Amino acid sequence: MTDISSSLSLPFILPSQAQKHVTHNEALRILDMVTQLSVVADDQTTPPSSPAEGTRYILDAGGTGSWAGHESEIALYENGTWRFFVPRTGWRAYVISRDVLVVYDGAEWADLDGGELEDVEAFGLGMNSLATSPFAAKLNAALWTALYQADGGTGDILTTFNKEAAANDAGFVFQQDFVTRGLFGLFGTDDLRISTSADGATFFDGLVIDGATGIVDQPQLPRFKGVTNFDNYCPADTWTKIAINDLDANDQACFDAGLNEFTAPADGTYHFGATLTFKVDANAAARMGAQLILNAGQPISGTQVESTADHVSERTTLSLHTLVPLMVGDTVELQGIMRDHAGYFMADRTDFWAFKVG
Repeated sequence: MTDISSSLSLPFILPSQAQKHVTHNEALRILDMVTQLSVVADDQTTPPSSPAEGTRYILDAGGTGSWAGHESEIALYENGTWRFFVPRTGWRAYVISRDVLVVYDGAEWADLDGGELEDVEAFGLGMNSLATSPFAAKLNAALWTALYQADGGTGDILTTFNKEAAANDAGFVFQQDFVTRGLFGLFGTDDLRISTSADGATFFDGLVIDGATGIVDQPQLPRFKGVTNFDNYCPADTWTKIAINDLDANDQACFDAGLNEFTAPADGTYHFGATLTFKVDANAAARMGAQLILNAGQPISGTQVESTADHVSERTTLSLHTLVPLMVGDTVELQGIMRDHAGYFMADRTDFWAFKVG
């Protein structure tokens, strides 16, 4: 059975020991010295001439007088004499003169914010670090602030993410319960991407900025553009749905060429446009008009346009442009009319398009 503790070398009270209070008081004295440890300085080599009771120092190399030969030890001034304690690996102390926290690594004392601790392989804040994430933090808020010029800084703050090659990733990964829901950064290319996912497996790029040109693309933007490839016959004085059956673009499959209607895939404001070109039937005097219809029945306010001037077959074109607020599932169709006389809306020069703007 040992007579001292294994960590702090506190003396034990032994069976049948006389003057047990002496042993007990010595243990308390050691505890009083090493717990909540703070020292006046850690860079002195000469004992002060008039130290206060309880003063503590971490001794630097080259100590003189009673400090000689006690490098890295903790010196305590007590009852008119210096007592020395050998630190153990992991002991920490606050150095009053330098306003720093130091730790003993088994060989020397090192500043916790010093160069000796720069090559830390893993660090966990509020949690254990992970093999795949050597730095890990579990907290509810974090703040990064620039070092102001008044404090000796530049006033700037920059965070750099560096990747090895274009095919690698550099960016932010946003997760819900550790399942990825969003990405922001350079993923697999040098193009800046913002992507989302509902399941962590399939991702959709909402925004892509070309790394070489800076050109912005919205790959998932609801949009379509189509044209009719046959002459659409329109009886006199009858609103007629224009058949748009040849699509140049149809992102999000928002236009149904079979029903000849656009369906809003999301709430928002949409820009609609159309051009309708007159083609004569029997009488060139027909007046031409157009409108957009909401949900197969309601004309959209402000979209009805009409041209009453003399028409030239295959030359006269009517244009329509407007913004329309829609709810998801709303439908929009293009209609045309010929006043007084029948006519055609010309193939390849009658088109319809739309895209979401907000």
